[in-house]
Amino acid sequence: MAETIRLRVKRQDGPNGTPRWEEFAIPYRKNLNVIAMLQDIQKNPVLANGQKTTPVVFECNCLEEVCGACSMVVNGKPRQACSALVDQLSQPITLEPLSKFTLIRDLQVDRTRMFESLKKVKAWIDIDGTYDLGAGPRMAPRDQEWAYPLSRCMTCGCCAESCPNYNQKSAFIGPAAISQVRLFNAHPTGEMQSHDRLDSVMGPGGITDCGNAQNCVRVCPKEIPLTTSIADIGRQTVFRWIDRALRS
Repeated sequence: MAETIRLRVKRQDGPNGTPRWEEFAIPYRKNLNVIAMLQDIQKNPVLANGQKTTPVVFECNCLEEVCGACSMVVNGKPRQACSALVDQLSQPITLEPLSKFTLIRDLQVDRTRMFESLKKVKAWIDIDGTYDLGAGPRMAPRDQEWAYPLSRCMTCGCCAESCPNYNQKSAFIGPAAISQVRLFNAHPTGEMQSHDRLDSVMGPGGITDCGNAQNCVRVCPKEIPLTTSIADIGRQTVFRWIDRALRS
């Protein structure tokens, strides 16, 4: 292993700034991850050629692949920087921001669009009340088993980054939101709002905008069966369309 790690970072001072590449040389340490290298640059923002620069702007929080904040493109693949170990990456290591979201600066992007999509599909369980509602209905263990992986979604944006149908010119809500519709429609209490959720994904930007490229399931850091969810919601929307047609 080389004594130093070569790191190339795509930088941009703002959404309207001119992108540029900067190269750094980071002293090698065992079990180093991408976030640790960026933190080293924060402490000593010097390029590989010795020239002074500014600290690289990035976002992180939990550092254990739970929050989804440190999503970026590492060596051409969208992933979590905290779990990207240097010993498993080819050099020079290239870091780029997610391209499907509005850039804030350097490696930090605004993922508000994903959170707005969760609001659109009502990705929550309504349990509000003015008194103690008591214990909720039980969920069969066999349903818990397949639903639990869906609940691990951290809205990191990796699935959106890899999706050819998700971009700033498209209204597509993306794989993550569709999978959450499946999760909350399966919940015994959430099922009461299932029609509202299905109606929300049957409109513009909904499930019909999915081109079934299946890139999303390949890059998901939590290995969520996104394509299975998309297929199941496709089936549910067909039955919902038939129901609405019969009632009209």
